Amino acid sequence: MTVLPPRPRSLPLAPLAAPARRHLPLADDVGPLDRAYRPVLAVWELTLQCDLACRHCGSRAGRARPDELSTAEALDLVDQIAAMGTREVTLIGGEAYLRDDWVTIGKAVRAHGMELSITTGGRGMSPERAREAKEAGVQTASVSIDALEATHDALRGVQGSWRAAMDALRNLRAEGIPVSCNTQIARPALREIEPLLEHLVAAGMHSWQVAMTVPMGRAADEPALVLEPYQVLEVMPLIARAARRLKRDRVRLWPGNDIGYFGPYETELRGAMPRGHMAACGAGRGTLGIEADGTLKGCPSLPTKDYAGGNVRDDSVKDIWERAAPLRFTRQRTRDDLWGWCATCYYGDDCLGGCSWTSHVVFGRTGNNPFCHHRALELLSQGLRERLVLATPAPGEPFDHGIFTLVTEPWPETELARARELAATGEGWLLEATS
Repeated sequence: MTVLPPRPRSLPLAPLAAPARRHLPLADDVGPLDRAYRPVLAVWELTLQCDLACRHCGSRAGRARPDELSTAEALDLVDQIAAMGTREVTLIGGEAYLRDDWVTIGKAVRAHGMELSITTGGRGMSPERAREAKEAGVQTASVSIDALEATHDALRGVQGSWRAAMDALRNLRAEGIPVSCNTQIARPALREIEPLLEHLVAAGMHSWQVAMTVPMGRAADEPALVLEPYQVLEVMPLIARAARRLKRDRVRLWPGNDIGYFGPYETELRGAMPRGHMAACGAGRGTLGIEADGTLKGCPSLPTKDYAGGNVRDDSVKDIWERAAPLRFTRQRTRDDLWGWCATCYYGDDCLGGCSWTSHVVFGRTGNNPFCHHRALELLSQGLRERLVLATPAPGEPFDHGIFTLVTEPWPETELARARELAATGEGWLLEATS
């Protein structure tokens, strides 16, 4: 059983979010790309209120925002995103079901013909709430489960949360709602992912979304929860093994945008994508993030401080989407925007630095993503690896992050041979994974 260290208590577990920033500047011009791209998927934080206290929560969820949208404002927002051509809405939190009008909002989404899904930690997804989800028109629900029972409960901050999440899967399925699961791979849970999958497959999930824990929010307070960049040498073959395992039961794998890139498993994991491999960050091109106070971002995970494009109480969704610089930043990105190792990479024109969220919360800027399989393999061929050292702690606010220094160093001789064997065969573990 994995034993996690005590969580730090120097910062509040659930800080009160600041009121939304208002009247943000919009550009006068609208270019062809700004009109061409549309938010196909909207991921909507209905409330920041939450009934868990997850140690890796990027938004530090717990308490509702002080200025969350009213029901009327939320329904107007539904009308606007439908008019923008949005095809799917995913309700998240915090915990979406803690908002009293979540069923009303869900029904409005479905009334416009948009697909409706929900992501939940599952602690309060009782049979009654599962029936409410069905009433709202939820077409699929994703339950967050990160490890085996003891480790999951420790990561989620509530004893019994694993059993509640498993109950949530059963309750949702009992109402005829298809279920999927999403998993964050935290460093302490790395070796529990494969045995966890057996539970999730048995619970009837139709797909599995996996991502790596990123040092944002509470995870920034505990760097020991975050994988080192060189540990993608373990993560990628792990996910490839999981993909083969899931294929036997016709369960679909959805690698997160921070998983990859361009290593030997890329075709196996993403061959069904339009290009047959991972593409550049889609924030503000096909994805829209909505915060509970009406703030719009190009991706729901991006830090609010740097990527808030505007507020629907001040401007229309269309104007913010087309004219806000923080939502336009990927639309004309080129290799010239890359720096560090990524600026030299063979795949730079296709990848463009990978996941903007990951690189920004590590370095405070996009364009250099150390959590890259191709990069780790290239460095390994030179006997080198990269690791992160926290230089500036996070201030303790929702969607905040610290700043890390990247250290490039020789592999310890005691680990180098095993790392090379792992890279060659896809089997085994690095020694440090046991620490």
